[in-house]
Amino acid sequence: MGSDPLLLLTENRGAVRILTMNRPQKRNALNTALTRALLDGLRAADGADSVAAVVLTGAGQGFCAGADLAEFKDLTPERQHLVDERAEFTMQLHLAFPRMAKPVLTAINGAAMGGGAGLAIASDLALMAQSAQLGYPETRHGIVAAIVMANLVRQTGRKRAFELVSLGEPIAAEQALAYGLVNRVVPDRELLPQTVALAEKLSAVKKEALTETKKLFHQVADLSLEAALKLGRETNKRMRAFGKK
Repeated sequence: MGSDPLLLLTENRGAVRILTMNRPQKRNALNTALTRALLDGLRAADGADSVAAVVLTGAGQGFCAGADLAEFKDLTPERQHLVDERAEFTMQLHLAFPRMAKPVLTAINGAAMGGGAGLAIASDLALMAQSAQLGYPETRHGIVAAIVMANLVRQTGRKRAFELVSLGEPIAAEQALAYGLVNRVVPDRELLPQTVALAEKLSAVKKEALTETKKLFHQVADLSLEAALKLGRETNKRMRAFGKK
């Protein structure tokens, strides 16, 4: 079953592919259809020879409001297959970012909440509009920031991460920057141009070097020092062939 092309808009600017979540009336809330479209869109971009970097953003005022609560009425124990399918799609979506060979940048144009916050920080680089907010309000709805918690804990300190997922209070862009959740905070009007410009810089990096850099980066992030150094050693040896092509 293919995904709806209207849910995820695709635009190519040279070697940069811009993917825009397109449910502005729902603040780009993630239902199963959009989640599937995102997963398909990311994989397609990674497999396209003409694409060197990917930018993900949202249509309208928000980046992504998180899970579509309207869909929750169908996610009940009596329909366990739907619950399982949705959880699997969500997990695979977050795994797609580190598994992609190409860098992904998020342009966080507005509120990024819950699953939307998880999506915003899952990228390799993240730029955030000054007016945007980021938060994990799941506990306020009586649920848990479950799948998105793994990335959050890895990207900010434990005390900060627990405060975000337990209290459910949103933080402003400058605070997200201070927490290390985003790379840059920029004026709203400059968000997409600056994100695309950064993606273009990455596109100019030699493909093999950038691919190996991203692969090793995600591999060593959670390893012991010795294991990480051994992986680095193997990459170092493979790199010797790059300059000979």
